[in-house]
Amino acid sequence: MKKPPARWIASSTGSWRRRPNGERAPIPANEESTKRYHEAKARDVCRTPGDGALNQPPANAAPTQARFVVLAGLCVAAALSYVSRNAIGVAESTVRADLGLSKDQTGWLMSAFFLSYALCQIPGAWVGERFGARRALPAFAIVWSIATAATALGSFAGLLAMRVVKGVAQAGLFPVSTGVIAKWFPSTGRGFAVGAHGSFMSVGGAVGASLTGWLVSEVGWRWMFILYSLPGPLWAIWFWWWFRETPREHGSVNAGELELLGVVRKPEGAKPQDPRPPRSPARFWLQILTSPAMWCICGQQLFRGAGYVFFTSWFATYLQEARGVTIVKSGFLTMLPLLAVVAGSLVGGWVSDAVLRRTGSRRLARQGIAGISLGLCSALTLSAYFFADPLAAVLVISIGSFFAGVAGPCAYAITIDMGGEHVPTVNSVMNMAGNFGAMLSPVVVPWLLRATESWNQVLFCFGMVYFVSALLWWMLKSEGSVFDQALARPNPKGFNP
Repeated sequence: MKKPPARWIASSTGSWRRRPNGERAPIPANEESTKRYHEAKARDVCRTPGDGALNQPPANAAPTQARFVVLAGLCVAAALSYVSRNAIGVAESTVRADLGLSKDQTGWLMSAFFLSYALCQIPGAWVGERFGARRALPAFAIVWSIATAATALGSFAGLLAMRVVKGVAQAGLFPVSTGVIAKWFPSTGRGFAVGAHGSFMSVGGAVGASLTGWLVSEVGWRWMFILYSLPGPLWAIWFWWWFRETPREHGSVNAGELELLGVVRKPEGAKPQDPRPPRSPARFWLQILTSPAMWCICGQQLFRGAGYVFFTSWFATYLQEARGVTIVKSGFLTMLPLLAVVAGSLVGGWVSDAVLRRTGSRRLARQGIAGISLGLCSALTLSAYFFADPLAAVLVISIGSFFAGVAGPCAYAITIDMGGEHVPTVNSVMNMAGNFGAMLSPVVVPWLLRATESWNQVLFCFGMVYFVSALLWWMLKSEGSVFDQALARPNPKGFNP
């Protein structure tokens, strides 16, 4: 472009217009906006066409909301995964009668998912870090959808195999999603984000519990699984098409949202200011395994997961056998504690972020809220014993589930707060522990029933499970990272996690 004469003054946007007589003149601009534009340009936040967006506004523009579209997509995936994984709980009595199984066999059928799900948490997180969430999450959805459809075709052995495959496919979903939230949300917004994400796990469980009871009665359990396999591939196609790994790569993210997220574009060829020494995998895992903070985080998740899974596995059978309700009504009543977890997750994430913004204290915002909430959950679950009416008992349990839901976002947020650069891996280790608890829960219930001959004793045990989870939260030291608290200290010459 030919340089204009000196009498023409460049505007803040570099744009020119013609006067009626044909002479070009600058678009009017004040000195402050010109200054802001050049500051933004110097930081390289205003992106070029090659970066995925044309002529983005300066950083003081109103932020776009692309991060919430990302969150909505993750929430839908969470809901779909829980619909398909928990359907077996409501249909358990029907499947058991149709295939001639014992309660021990259906207990193992439900636990098979959690065994593979727990063991594949860390490999699933690695797949997400190696190939990126844009490829990994759609692949997970397609595989678990195929396994869901194949469940309708099998005998006991086939059902068992497909539950294992589904566990493998869904194992990486939540560690990878947590890593996405860490990249796409600021620190004071992550509690809400993981709370919303966690709440949609229970949305899927609640909708699935109610819908499964109706579908089993209307079309049978085999067609129910086929129908549940259809939405996953549709979600996978949309997510791969729309999502990008980081906010700076996405054309729908403007400079204002990048600034909100603390993202500043680095000039090409820029070298890191503080290059880290090579990582030793052995020392990395030694630090995780010897960290008391990691022990507490994993322990609370193990007991909290065991408590939650009772509601998605044996709770409907408990209502049918101990409270004398029908399968359709048991599906509806099972939905209530799960919906309470949804509300609790949303409230818990919002409250935790609000406390963190106001106090700057992780101990209050994450630890305090989680410990108090799980203590209340334990007390309310135990008190359900004193209510003879099934609806009243379920309502009391549901209030307890609400408080368990409040604690959920604190757990996922603490892995982001204390995970350093290894959020997906730290989250996957916590999730693995939680799913070992979830795996043991359905198997332990038949053993407890034989030993005590009472569903009330089973309910008492699960109330105490939440109490132990609360104690572990109070034992956690939430300052620094899990690596800072490791008993195996970093190598002074090199390794820095």
